[in-house]
Amino acid sequence: MEHFDVEKKCKDSYLRICQQVNDLAQAAGHTVNLLAVSKRQPVEKIRWLWDCGQRRFGENYVQEALAKQEQLAGLSIEWHLIGHLQSNKAKIAHKYFHLIESVDSLSLAQKISHLNEASGGRQKVLLEVNLAEESSKTGLSVADLERDWEALVALSGLQIEGLMSLPPLGEKPEESRPYFRKLRTLAENLRCTKVLSMGTSSDFVVAIEEGATEVRIGTLLFGERPQ
Repeated sequence: MEHFDVEKKCKDSYLRICQQVNDLAQAAGHTVNLLAVSKRQPVEKIRWLWDCGQRRFGENYVQEALAKQEQLAGLSIEWHLIGHLQSNKAKIAHKYFHLIESVDSLSLAQKISHLNEASGGRQKVLLEVNLAEESSKTGLSVADLERDWEALVALSGLQIEGLMSLPPLGEKPEESRPYFRKLRTLAENLRCTKVLSMGTSSDFVVAIEEGATEVRIGTLLFGERPQ
């Protein structure tokens, strides 16, 4: 009975969040995709959301994601890598993720591009921008992105889909608005607006209002992560 209650709560949360995201997207006048952040969540919960229609899942760690992909091999899932990608794991990651959302340097972009050039493919990526230049976070500064932009778009093994950013953690969602607006403006200036990934469980409402085309939601869907 307890298992059933947990499953029902998870599915109900998913349907409620989907409706909220769809309503906000309609009001904002653009499409918004929901990325379910499944880091450290059991595959059972991923199956529950998949049963409800969710197809995009985001993982932070390559090895954890590969284990889940193996266990869920029978499901049509679009896997996104949203955590920091170490250069030495790029050789694995480029084979197993539909979209790498955390390309945070020109050197990493070059590495991924080279790996894909060798196989004749193009890896879809987002460029991660550290808008506040926080030392605790990875990502290109705005200045570095603008400086390296021509070199990045010239990489033949990459398909740059857009930008991603996590603003400084604030006490209120409204504190994220200036950062979301800054990322949208940056994307518009670079003509790189296909995917604008910003907004999490705490501030996705503001993110959609400011132009997010993808929101990354974990806790509100899955509940707290197991320790």
